[in-house]
Amino acid sequence: MVAKIKTGDQVKVIRGKDRGKEGKVTRILSNDRLIVEGVQIVKKHVRATQQGQQSGIVPTEAPIHRSNVMVIDPETKAPTRVGVQVTEEARDGKVKTLRTRVAKKSGKELA
Repeated sequence: MVAKIKTGDQVKVIRGKDRGKEGKVTRILSNDRLIVEGVQIVKKHVRATQQGQQSGIVPTEAPIHRSNVMVIDPETKAPTRVGVQVTEEARDGKVKTLRTRVAKKSGKELA
């Protein structure tokens, strides 16, 4: 079972032109792409004005593929993969299986 990145996770971009940037996941799109607050790419923007065309450089939110980011481990502050820790707990004579998202490097539980 693969643990996925969730909204609110603090992530670091590990591949691509935005490598090294950090931010919080604000939206997860259906095509395995993420919108990360604080990670903005710069695009050339051309708009029409009354005098003609005007171009400028504009920072814009751009989706990042899930495979290009890693979650920041809350304990070590280093990028890490997300794992799943499975535990069993007895309640009322029944065994309940609990799955918790954890940072693979430190084993610290993620929200």
